[in-house]
Amino acid sequence: MSSSFPWLTALIVLPLLGAVGLWVLPSPGRNRTREIALGVGVVELALAVGALLAFDTSAAQTYQLVETHGWIPAFGVSYAVGVDGVGLSLILMSVLLVPLVILAAWREQGSVAEATDRLRRYLALVLVLEAFIVAVFSARDVFFFYVLFEAMLIPVYFMIGGFGGAQRRYAAVKFLLFGLAGGLIMLVAVIGVYLQGPRGPQGFLTENLTGLTLDPTLEKWLFLAFFLAFAIKAPMFPVHTWLPDAAEQAPVGTSTLLVGVLDKVGTFGMLTLCLPLFPSASRWAAPVVIVLAVVSILYGALLAIGQKDLMRLIAYTSVSHFGFIVLGIFAFTSTSIAGSSFYMVNHGLSTGALFLVAGYLVARRGSQQIADFGGLQKVVPVLAGTFLVAGLSALSLPGLSTFVSEILVLVGTFARHPAASIVASLGVVLAAIYVLWTYQRVFTGPVRDELATTPDLVGREKWAVAPLLALMIVFGFLPGPALDLVRPPAQVTLEQVGVTDVPASATAAEGSDR
Repeated sequence: MSSSFPWLTALIVLPLLGAVGLWVLPSPGRNRTREIALGVGVVELALAVGALLAFDTSAAQTYQLVETHGWIPAFGVSYAVGVDGVGLSLILMSVLLVPLVILAAWREQGSVAEATDRLRRYLALVLVLEAFIVAVFSARDVFFFYVLFEAMLIPVYFMIGGFGGAQRRYAAVKFLLFGLAGGLIMLVAVIGVYLQGPRGPQGFLTENLTGLTLDPTLEKWLFLAFFLAFAIKAPMFPVHTWLPDAAEQAPVGTSTLLVGVLDKVGTFGMLTLCLPLFPSASRWAAPVVIVLAVVSILYGALLAIGQKDLMRLIAYTSVSHFGFIVLGIFAFTSTSIAGSSFYMVNHGLSTGALFLVAGYLVARRGSQQIADFGGLQKVVPVLAGTFLVAGLSALSLPGLSTFVSEILVLVGTFARHPAASIVASLGVVLAAIYVLWTYQRVFTGPVRDELATTPDLVGREKWAVAPLLALMIVFGFLPGPALDLVRPPAQVTLEQVGVTDVPASATAAEGSDR
């Protein structure tokens, strides 16, 4: 379904224009760098709300707000964008996080009086990344998707390598090498899929490549190439090792966008490309992928428990959470796939809040080591309470949004793979350990002398996390509107994969919604 107004193109172009504006901003105007970036982010969010209002939620399974224009006709490449309920949900989550990151990290690259070129370059990269994120979640051309998949590496590489910690160059290069390795393997598969398709000026459109009759062996190789690239991006065990280093060394705002948004491209790609393009290979690989997902859940949680660095701890929790998302996708029930789609949004909210609050702690203490904290609950009660709510969401406490998505994944998976669901449930127990133990070490006990005068959250910092906490609670008690966006695409995905839904899962999904 197309729209008279090019909502998606506007969402892509606006942050690019904002980035260009920051680059060419004359010297006298540099003291408004933050305000300009924040203004662009707020307008972008308003545009996304307009796109939501223009979206027909009763037909969330179909691509809407569609635009298709020839880009490289000789090679069948098009500028083709459009969103179903899942893509729109992820875009909304992404454009919400960007202005909150800018607001939370107001002093991250220097004080207000020091609005330097360094800050200007950093915020310009944030806006460029936002444009790429919106584009990749709405791309309907496989080659266009691949270009964006690789292009996103560039701003993130400079955001880590140019603005991170002491080991930032190592972390940035490791991130880039992992991403390029997966992307180059994926490029071979993209060309292979195109050669098997109808060719022509729009030969790379996903609808033209879905449902192809492929040689079984070729289909498996193509699937594996796509899946590997997405598993690296997600990240999944055992190709996850770039993430803890990147999260530890990157600026807090970069880590928030990297883990809260960018990594969703991996699971989004599995859901929207791997399954529809390679249905037989997806069914063939599902048992192994499910085992890897369960391993990721337990492995990430266990390593999170043992971390001494706060940022690395949050990164490892995400490895565990992405295991749940992948498990739900490859369990092949409408309940589990809808749960995974909703989980992608909820993980962005809870992990984004965790990183932002962790950033507040690090900025006050000057250290990421958990052992350097203690007793802060008595000194900064608002900060402690905010961290606790975000942590409880990460461990899927009932009444918070992540619980809804996690229970849908587990119930949906149990309907087809009960053993995997039972073992994966141990991740919930481990999550309680790493969240509550971290809270205990950071906020309870006697107050350290050097922390006795630590300031609590100021108004700007509260505004940066309040929307995330509010959405966690709203979606925890009223998940229906969000689930209405992701359930219909889940049914379509099952049809494309050629798997019959398990009837009991539909009943479980309705029960959880009530």
